[in-house]
Amino acid sequence: MPSSTTIKLNSGHEMPLVGFGLWKVNNDTCADQVYNAIKAGYRCFDGACDYGNEVESGQGVARAIKDGLVERSNLFLVSKLWNSFHDGPRVEPICKKQLQDWGLDYFDLYIMHFPISLKYVDPSVRYPPGFTDENGNVTPGKASIQETWTAMEKLVEGGLCKSIGISNFRGVLIMDLLRYAKIRPATLQIEHHPYLMQEGLIKYAQDEGIAVTAYSSFGPQSFLELDMQQAKDAPLLLEHPTIKKIAEKHGKTPAQVLLRWATQRNVAVIPKSNNKERLAQNLDVLGFDLKEEDMKEIKGIDRGLRFNDPLNYGVAQPIFA
Repeated sequence: MPSSTTIKLNSGHEMPLVGFGLWKVNNDTCADQVYNAIKAGYRCFDGACDYGNEVESGQGVARAIKDGLVERSNLFLVSKLWNSFHDGPRVEPICKKQLQDWGLDYFDLYIMHFPISLKYVDPSVRYPPGFTDENGNVTPGKASIQETWTAMEKLVEGGLCKSIGISNFRGVLIMDLLRYAKIRPATLQIEHHPYLMQEGLIKYAQDEGIAVTAYSSFGPQSFLELDMQQAKDAPLLLEHPTIKKIAEKHGKTPAQVLLRWATQRNVAVIPKSNNKERLAQNLDVLGFDLKEEDMKEIKGIDRGLRFNDPLNYGVAQPIFA
């Protein structure tokens, strides 16, 4: 069992092991969901430009602070740099816009969302821009990861972010980034669930002092509403016989088992829920341990099955090929 509810980042800051993910949180409910999650005890919120709900997320935070539920210094707020803002001179202006949307002076963590550079789309044309340019085409940009990372390092130096990180990177890209990074990535955020364990990548990152955060901890569940065929074809992890059996043995829900499987290995998680009971359950995943035989059984579920691949959305950016 982790000795703490947080992970100490290589930047010196503490990140909660359990946070609240803001992907696919609807704009009309987002402020209330953030507020209620803070009320339930959540202190880490994982947002992004691409989620399109940063204004509402900030409204929820502001209301919680105003009502005395929490102080800003007790929150760990995360956002991400989108692909079309990778050009060095574009990084600081878009980060400042995102901070303004949230109503913040700084992000605790700012992450490169994908190792993909796309053509710049001005926020006045479309925001968030998504994968296509103003003409509806997926047009590659010219920025290297080094150019983008160097600009992100300046955000730390300028006090706009306390830590910077990466997402959806494979090992070879991390190896390259570490050769030139003046500020090492504090975190690596990846799709991680029993259908896609990525054990070698996680070990490499953790050995390098990079904390790992899992998204889509429940596997296909997150992608069914996107009408993704790969998700439809995969049995739900929340209903998988192995997960249900282990949950019954420990007197926990399948969701709690899936989250504990990650946190027990010091991998942070960012589930979301609009249900008060599930909010509390998802946060309560540090007070029990899975047995060695449980971990072995879960390991047997691995299929190398990735859902969050641009190719699955019809976007010709084969970053996982």
